[in-house]
Amino acid sequence: MLLVITCKAAVAWGPKDILKIETVNVSPPQSHEVRIKILYTAVCHTDAYTLSGQDPEGLFPVVLGHEGAGIVESVGDDVTIVKPGDHVIPLYIPQCGECKFCKSPKTNLCCGVPTGYGAALNTAKVENGSTCAVWGLGAVGLAVGLGCQAAGASKIIGIDLNPTKFEIARKFGFTDFVNPKDHEKPIQEVLIELTDGGLDFTFECVGNVNTMRAALESCHKGWGVSTIVGVAGAGQEISTRPFQLVTGRVWKGTAFGGKITILI
Repeated sequence: MLLVITCKAAVAWGPKDILKIETVNVSPPQSHEVRIKILYTAVCHTDAYTLSGQDPEGLFPVVLGHEGAGIVESVGDDVTIVKPGDHVIPLYIPQCGECKFCKSPKTNLCCGVPTGYGAALNTAKVENGSTCAVWGLGAVGLAVGLGCQAAGASKIIGIDLNPTKFEIARKFGFTDFVNPKDHEKPIQEVLIELTDGGLDFTFECVGNVNTMRAALESCHKGWGVSTIVGVAGAGQEISTRPFQLVTGRVWKGTAFGGKITILI
């Protein structure tokens, strides 16, 4: 019989509060549920958004963090795909397996690694031998690099204002790096010159409307695809000259990496 267990968690008791490490109870998994020992979790800017108190859907107290990785500790009844000891990357949105989104081959809309990796393979459909660029080398951006590498991209450019991220990014498939602060001209002009006319695929993982535009305008005429992965602030809008799209570039958005296989 599975029992309630205790573990350590960083708890936010209210907006803008300092996180407190506390012992919390974790109930046994019910039918179709899995209890996971979380080993690592990245920090998403949406966590900071909730903690700020500006998130209208934010509830307190809360244990933040939805980009985790861990080991299955126990499983409930009717779980057949995973077992205790399996290493997993969970998604934070439940998947029923029955609704229109879950059944669609396009997406189930149902973060971290799946979001970035899937953006490259499922949403943008990066092609073998193509050139790619990624704005923002956080957890999601690094996962985009992995996806581009898996797809066979010949050049994967990382763009970030923090050059200390570049060494780690090489381990995720990135081949080249650009720090916009090192250039006087707009980053899109730098990249167009660097890639002889523009990139085949670009990904914006910052959540900034200005870099979203730069990512699109860095694409090659005729076939370049720019995918928005980052989430901009509430009420912000994106814009570009219509000529950028009329000449064949494509602007896309993605959520949770597109179609995600339902495991449970």
